[in-house]
Amino acid sequence: MRYLAELFILGALNRGRSVEQFLGPSGSPERLGIHWVEIRPVQGIYEVYLHAALDCEPLTRDLVSLPPLFEDEEEDFGLLLATTNAPLDGLDAAETRTGAVRERWVNQSMAGDEYYDYVLAGRPAIAPDGQPWPTPQSP
Repeated sequence: MRYLAELFILGALNRGRSVEQFLGPSGSPERLGIHWVEIRPVQGIYEVYLHAALDCEPLTRDLVSLPPLFEDEEEDFGLLLATTNAPLDGLDAAETRTGAVRERWVNQSMAGDEYYDYVLAGRPAIAPDGQPWPTPQSP
């Protein structure tokens, strides 16, 4: 079972473990990228980050090893979208700001498997659930 039920999402966050979701393609035709959202528990709060990386070779499941999509980003990339006091509020903020879907959250570092499957499937224009890929709001 790849995706986490809400109870397991909240359990992971309460145990101090991040959850994440692959959001599909990003960037432009000249500079193809991907993005994913992460909810990271940090000292009793929940930070929501949007990550963007270059969609490049070699194919990897380790998303953080991919170079940043935008050249002006530092090595430790990610855009902080929200900070909340409760894990459920973090989920709501992530879903509102990025278009993430409650049914597609995975444990930390597992979004790379989603990316791997996306590349092997030929970078389809629709997500595995048959819906268009989410489009995060501009900061």
